[in-house]
This record gives sequence, structure tokens and C-alpha cells, in this order.
Amino acid sequence: MNFDEFSRPEWALMSQVSRPSRYCNSEWRPYKKVSWEKSSVKICLAFPDVYEVGMSYYGFQVIEGLIHSLDDKYLADRVYCPWPDMAGLMRSHDVPLSSVIYGRPVRDFDILAFTLPHETSYTNVLTMLELSGINIFSQSRDDFPIVIAGGYGSYNPAVMSEFADVFCVGEAEALLPELLRTFDGMKGLKRDEILREVSKVPGCYVPVIGGNVERQYTDKPFTLHTMTVPSIGIIHDRAAVELFRGCSRGCRFCQAGMTNRPVRERSLDEITQSITDIISSTGYEEAGLLSLASCDYSQIDTLIDDLSQTLKQSHAKISLPSLRMDSFSINLAEKLSGIRSNHGSITFAPEAGTQRLRNVINKGITEEMIVSCLTEIFTRGWERVKLYFMMGLPTETEEDLDAIAEISHNTLKLARKLGRKRASVSVSVSGFVPKPHTPFQWECQNSIDELREKGRRIKSQVHDRNISLSYHEPEQTYLEGLLSRGDKRLCSVIFSAWKNGACFDSWTEYFSLSKWLSAFDECGVNPDDYTRERNEDEILAWDFVNVGLSREFLLRERHKAYDGELTADCKTGCAFCGIGCEK
Repeated sequence: MNFDEFSRPEWALMSQVSRPSRYCNSEWRPYKKVSWEKSSVKICLAFPDVYEVGMSYYGFQVIEGLIHSLDDKYLADRVYCPWPDMAGLMRSHDVPLSSVIYGRPVRDFDILAFTLPHETSYTNVLTMLELSGINIFSQSRDDFPIVIAGGYGSYNPAVMSEFADVFCVGEAEALLPELLRTFDGMKGLKRDEILREVSKVPGCYVPVIGGNVERQYTDKPFTLHTMTVPSIGIIHDRAAVELFRGCSRGCRFCQAGMTNRPVRERSLDEITQSITDIISSTGYEEAGLLSLASCDYSQIDTLIDDLSQTLKQSHAKISLPSLRMDSFSINLAEKLSGIRSNHGSITFAPEAGTQRLRNVINKGITEEMIVSCLTEIFTRGWERVKLYFMMGLPTETEEDLDAIAEISHNTLKLARKLGRKRASVSVSVSGFVPKPHTPFQWECQNSIDELREKGRRIKSQVHDRNISLSYHEPEQTYLEGLLSRGDKRLCSVIFSAWKNGACFDSWTEYFSLSKWLSAFDECGVNPDDYTRERNEDEILAWDFVNVGLSREFLLRERHKAYDGELTADCKTGCAFCGIGCEK
């Protein structure tokens, strides 16, 4: 390590910012450091949020591990978005945004690869480009790095098409190796020549060239056997392993469940070895078993039993982030937590208050299942329950909203009936946002006033102090909806909002709807164009992106929703969505 690594220019500013530990770059890193001079392709992985959020994002760790597994000639580094206080100081002191591991200015890399985890991170992308000294607009760039973008934001590239040079549509394992080989083979060529070649890589969409793009996925997702360990506390401070990719449930509102098809499970041995290796190499005391619906892993019961024995010596705990409302899930939760009476909390997501509306969204949870599940919970000793719902769903009525409060009160009454006198219920309600590539992509989104009124209506019916109810800020939900189903016109709106000071829009303390509304006004764009219901024969801004789902399937599911008709779990019967696993 040379002396320069201890004297990065941004460090002189750390005494003037909140949480300076975000920028100290102190980590335990398991990967061999590749020579900067000898590497043939240098890629900087960019996460448009602060360090402790980005380091908690499992996919970000997977991408770094994947690149290190390919070839020593590929150099991978990381960078995160500075908090506004640090960003302001960097501007005033002319300090460029630099990478975490090598401490190199981001503009020195061949590729700057953004993960777009959600729509409200878009203005942070612009902040990071500006701080890096990279032209914000792709068509104004004449040098390197090439700016690429992936993640869920790439499923509707139009919204960020003037800022990214390339969109990677699909999974990193299926895209990055070929992308890096293409860059390696194009060394010395001009920027436009490289982009032309990259556009030929399956799954890579280059806006200046255009055309259609097909989502890429792998049958064998990359398995982590170690992880980078931060020296500061992060959001999810634990080891993690993905049980399977995809989801068979078919919830009609869920973009992740729709676009990650088909389901691809890992073997018991692969999961056990991965967790054992990560715990051993990192010293983590908890391992998270991740997936969209982890309890759906076909051998989950056996896995928990095996891991309980395997991790006994290291005293590591195991956690499941998502539970179904059934006795099987409760058995698993009890095994994992070792909870006895009067301890712990447990979380479920009924999503809707009435059976009718749960059928509309294809949730697959009945009233009987809810009552049975809650009875099991309180009988076995839990006293704190968290319930998640949505408001603003298609066909929603006042009766559906009132049922959320009713379920909350009934849950508390049941707990007391079963002897849990100190029971409490925490209820969280978020606004529904129609997402591209889902059966609800054509739906109207509730206005800010409608969402606020619905949230207040539910809250006004909760009278017991042992029930806490909160609802997501409708202004942030509204913005998410605008950006989710946006088109190319929003590029100018995003730029204008950013120039007005918009940043960290997913953080309540910095979010400002007025800055966004001013930007829409300045650009002559009507925001109502993006929350309205779409005609089923209308050309949508993201139609050129093929995620594998047929339009016929999505429309069929939409019509079944309005008829209150359920679609079976993919494990029990093929819905012929178009992904090809039925062949």
C-alpha cells in the first residue's frame, strides 16, 4: 500500500460532515487487489445512495464477487453517493468523487456501472456524475468512462436514456462476462465504436442506437462464498445467501416477482456451503436466507435443520426476511429465533384488507389462513405482530380500506383472548404504484390527495393505543409512480429537478415535491400524463424491453383481476406467461 492511499483529498473534509465514517473506506476485503497498471478493463460499481445502504444491497456484493471470479485482468471497485453535506464541500473544494478501494477518481475508469434499485435514486445518479467530472448527458461525452445502468430501473430505460450510455437488462451473471470481454476486445477504439459493439451484446440497450432488447437471465446464479465487511454499522449487517431466484406466486402488483421468472433454486449443499464459508471468512453472527418468498424454498425445513447443526459451533443465527401466513412458516420462525413466550416480533404482509381485494391482486391468502396464522402466533408466545398493507389498489373500495383497521383490531382482540395481555400490533400501509411489466401496468394511480385521505381514513378508525399505524408519505409514492411509468420526456424533468436541488428523494428529510413540480412546469410536461390509466392497445414507453412475459399473459391477468379470479402458483400449474419454462 502506498502513501497516497492514506491521503485522499476528501478526507480533509471529513471533520465538517455528519457521519464521516461513511468516507473512511475502512473495510475487510476478501478479494485480491488487481494491479491498476496491468488490468485491461477497469469497472467502478456505483450505487446511488450512501455507503451503509449500498453495502446492504445483496446484489451489489454479488456483482463485485462475480467480477473477481472471472479474470485477474478485470479490476472492480466501488463508489457511493456522498451525503449532501459532503457533496457540497466536494464542489466548493473541487474534490472529485473517488472510488473506495483504489482511491482513484471515478473518471479514470473504463466503465462506470450504476445499479438502479428504485426510481427515487435517479437524481443521485446525476449528482455522482457531476462530482466525477463526467458530462451528465451521454450524447455530450466524448471520452471515458462508458456509463452503464442495470437493476430494476433498466426495465424502463426511457426515463434515464439521456444519462446512461448503456442499459443492461437482466441479471449480471448473464450480462457482465460478455460485456467485459467486449470492452477488452475493443481497447483503443473510439467511444462510438465501442458503443456500437456493445449494442450487439444480448441484453445491452444503447439509447443512441435504439432497437429492442431482451432480458437476459441465468440458470445458475452466482454463489457468494465470502463478502466485504464494512467497519461501520450498515442497514443489513449480516451474511447473506440467496435461496432461489424468481417467484412462483404471481402477485399481480409485484414487478420483482414478474420480471425474475422463472424460479431457479440452489441445492441444499450449495446454500449450506455458501453460508458456512461466509460466516467462517467474515465473522458475521447472523445469516440471512434471501429470496422474494424464502419460505417457498422446496427444502426449507431440511435446510433450517441442517444449518442449525452446522452453525452451532459459530453461534450464528439464521433469519428469514419474509414469511407466509401459515403454520409451516410459523414453525420455521420458531426454529430460527428460539423464541419463547413474551419475546420477539413477527411480520406478515396480507397486502389487502378484504378477501375480494386479495383475490384481485392474486395474493392467495384467505380469511381462514389469517385467523389460523394469528392464533398460532399468539398461542406459541409471540406478542408483537407487524402487518403490511397497500392502499390505492385497483378496484379498491371504502370497505377494503376499513377492513385494514378491522383486521388490526381483530388481531389485538385475538391476542388478548389467548392470554397475550401485553400484545401490540404495528400496521404499515403504503401506496400502490403501477409498475411496468406487470398486469397492473395499465392502471390509474391514486393522486396525492386520494392517498392522503385514504391513509387518514384508516388511521381514524384505529383507537387502541396498542395498535400503531403509519402510512407512507403520499408525495413520495406519487413521485415513484411518475418515474416508474415515465418516458423520455422525463429526462429533462429529472435534470431540472436535480438543478433545483432534488437529491436523496427516498429520504424524507431531503425529499421535496415542490422541486419536482417546478421541474415539470419548467419543462412543460404534465405529471398527470404518467398517473393516468393507459389504454390496453396503447404503445407503452417500455414496450421495446422484452422481459419474457407476453402481453397476452399480462392482459389476461389484468382481466382475471377485475373478475376476482385467482391464478394458481406456478408450482401447481403453468400460467403460460411466455417465459418458456413450460416447454
